[in-house]
Amino acid sequence: MSDPRVPVPDRLTLARYAGDGAAYGGVRSVVLDDGSERGIRVLEFRTGGGLRFDVLVDRAMDIGLAEFDDVSVGWRSATGFVHPGLHENADEDGLSWLRSMSGLVVTGGLDHTLFGGEVDASHYAYPPRPTVRHGLHGRVGNIPARLIGYGQEWVDGRAVLWAEGEVRQATNFGEHLVLHRRIEVDLGGTEIRLTDEVRNAGFERTPHMFLYHVNVGWPLLDRGVRFVADIAETLWQTDSVAEQGIDHLVFDAPVRSAIEQVYEHRLVPDADGRFVVGLHNDTLGLAFELVLDPAAFPCFFEWLNLREGAWALGLEPSTHHVAGDAAAREDGSMIWLEHGESRRYDTVFRFSRSTSA
Repeated sequence: MSDPRVPVPDRLTLARYAGDGAAYGGVRSVVLDDGSERGIRVLEFRTGGGLRFDVLVDRAMDIGLAEFDDVSVGWRSATGFVHPGLHENADEDGLSWLRSMSGLVVTGGLDHTLFGGEVDASHYAYPPRPTVRHGLHGRVGNIPARLIGYGQEWVDGRAVLWAEGEVRQATNFGEHLVLHRRIEVDLGGTEIRLTDEVRNAGFERTPHMFLYHVNVGWPLLDRGVRFVADIAETLWQTDSVAEQGIDHLVFDAPVRSAIEQVYEHRLVPDADGRFVVGLHNDTLGLAFELVLDPAAFPCFFEWLNLREGAWALGLEPSTHHVAGDAAAREDGSMIWLEHGESRRYDTVFRFSRSTSA
């Protein structure tokens, strides 16, 4: 999908008019150099179609800054994009993940998502570690990637901007899972294509859970903005929903000291068999949507951070229900990967100038 303000050039036109194709759009490698972000490798994408975003190579190749038509879409929290070397995974009883949570996409996994806890680790056959303790949403979001490559390539007459890398979550006598991530967007395009494959590179049977915490903030998220999804039913919600009574379909202003509101929705696939969720800002005439594979992500959460100074909406496709790790092991829904087995996830992030529901 593309709706550029300047027509997308073909290969010959781009070569004739510009000595460097980056005159229209491209990918640039930079390193952040200040504060808690210092040292993070970043790939800056500009499509020429109004979309620009940053891939944080040293943070699992997640997406940090994201802007469309010069309007910020990705949530910018007070933490900033903290260098993983400053992250303490086990601090604050597993809630330290919240001290480095910012940006459009923060990945959860690879062997655990949702709230932390202690679970059996006997499948790793290491008696000194009979159990393993997990923090909120697991470890992967604070692991640097090995960058395989990035750039621009021509495919069937269209220019594709791309980046590819691997994130390895491993320990001795424990899990050895590898996330292979590829991010693509067309020159002039307004859709990001994210393809992930998680593979068990170890030889012990290993649990796998996966989640995207897709966070939208101001100014795309604003008063009057609509959350849009085809919801069959809401399976679960936090007690704060009834206590606060704040609308989760049409947003109002931030509230001082508001408690997070979280919902698990059962979604209805569209005519193409995909889940589509997002938000529409009718005032700006802009929309942001996720297009999801129900087979890969059968579960979906809506996260509302409604308090002043941290206002955000989280769209969370997930492999597992809200009850989490221990419950998934008990009811048989846990994904177990044997050596060489993998799971694939194909997701589209769609930015548009249409606000039709």
